[in-house]
Amino acid sequence: MKVKCLNSSSIKTRNLIKKTFAELIHEKKQLNKVTVTELVKRAELTRSTFYTHYESIYDVANDYELQTIELLKSDDIKLDSKEDIFNYFSKIIKCLKDNEETYKLLLSADESVLFIEELKKIADIKVYEALKTMSNDKYLDLNISFFMNGVGMEFIKYFRNESNYTLDDLLINMEKWFEKIFC
Repeated sequence: MKVKCLNSSSIKTRNLIKKTFAELIHEKKQLNKVTVTELVKRAELTRSTFYTHYESIYDVANDYELQTIELLKSDDIKLDSKEDIFNYFSKIIKCLKDNEETYKLLLSADESVLFIEELKKIADIKVYEALKTMSNDKYLDLNISFFMNGVGMEFIKYFRNESNYTLDDLLINMEKWFEKIFC
């Protein structure tokens, strides 16, 4: 991300670039097939405008991911109880729902698994830190990994339109699975 101080014009331009990028990802199905040339042509921008805001196509994809990841990594999220963990899951779902159409476009690409992996790692750490004081299960890290891998795959299926369930359904079932595995 190049531009440090974002004014309203810069924010609009970045949003246009990201929206156009998401459309191209949806069409091409692979990040490496999206070019700056076709993005600026479709967005009706100059190459210099693009490069004022981003260094590459991969920088645009990274911007989407960082937006979500920073929210979920926040150190002010304390998970001291089961309710805190469920609220954290709700926060993840809300973040995904707030950007649902964009994620559906982005996660249709093969590279999307890396983003879900990063979200999973963050949640793994947060949940492990919370549960290690509440549990003496010697397989706690394995159970968390099993749980988060399942949840991650369900998110991928959802955003690729391969699921019959909504994000709210996933949240309800995340809580049920959590109860069965950890409580």
